[in-house]
Amino acid sequence: MKNFIEEFKAFAMKGNVIDLAVAVVIGAAFGKIVSSLVTNIITPLIGIILGGIDFSGLQLAVGDTAITYGIFIQSVVDFVIVSFVIFLAIKIMSRLQKKEDAKPETEKVVESSPEIKLLTEIRDSLRR
Repeated sequence: MKNFIEEFKAFAMKGNVIDLAVAVVIGAAFGKIVSSLVTNIITPLIGIILGGIDFSGLQLAVGDTAITYGIFIQSVVDFVIVSFVIFLAIKIMSRLQKKEDAKPETEKVVESSPEIKLLTEIRDSLRR
């Protein structure tokens, strides 16, 4: 049992596991932000554009049971919107990262050896 606990401790303290835990926490927080953006801003705007369409009320009555397929359709629409917003956010972050990585490096001036200088002068003289 002691060996198992030591192995788990070594596993849990690896950088990858800690990075993954941080990513999950940040992802959950970002998910809440995106869900709020979709629920409170984007979906109402789309509703205004499409004339207030809300699929969540659609249902099919079979006997005493109601199959609420409209909620499923609304969930799919919400998923597409959330996916698109996350895609845009990642694309913007990627562009910003590329701009930061693309900072021009100063060009190194390589001094030619005396032999190369002499050969260059001879070549230039012969051209005249």
